[in-house]
Amino acid sequence: MAFWSQNFKNDTTLKDPKRKFRFTVEFQGIDGPGGAVLWYAKTAQKPQFEIESTEHQYLNHTFYYPSNLKWSPLDIEVIDPVDPDVAATVSDIIEASGYAPPTDVNSLATMSKAKSVGALGTVIITQFDSNGNPLETWTLWNAWIASVNYGDLAYGDTELSTVQISLAYDWARITTDNNSSAVIGGGSEFFKV
Repeated sequence: MAFWSQNFKNDTTLKDPKRKFRFTVEFQGIDGPGGAVLWYAKTAQKPQFEIESTEHQYLNHTFYYPSNLKWSPLDIEVIDPVDPDVAATVSDIIEASGYAPPTDVNSLATMSKAKSVGALGTVIITQFDSNGNPLETWTLWNAWIASVNYGDLAYGDTELSTVQISLAYDWARITTDNNSSAVIGGGSEFFKV
């Protein structure tokens, strides 16, 4: 009997393992053909964090205590189709974030977090089962574009053009298929399950 087909909970419903290729990415601040879902997303990292530690020395002993939780930026790689044009869409998001190339000495426009978060909108990464039901939904809070790599060109390469987008965010929430929700970060809801 295969490992994945064993029934550990005496449940009549057998579950498949989560598969990497069943996912969607949404930038809810953009509109385009098909809405905010980036149907051209090729890869997406899930959120990850690191808990820093503080060292305390007492006599001849050293003790470590958890301190700050720090979320790492995550990368999304998208195919660059002709329509919608990802390069133009990303440029529009950056301009809506407040960036404007200087035209003269009086060009004083600057980027802000509020504009950057508003331009991108809520970011949602969803992983699905074989029937198209959501298994795992990650919502990134206050996400904004931290870096973009528009890729490269080469005459000897027949691969599709891609764009790498790195997102910074304050914290993430995961909701799973059994309706449990875990908040990591976010004030009074810290580690609420």
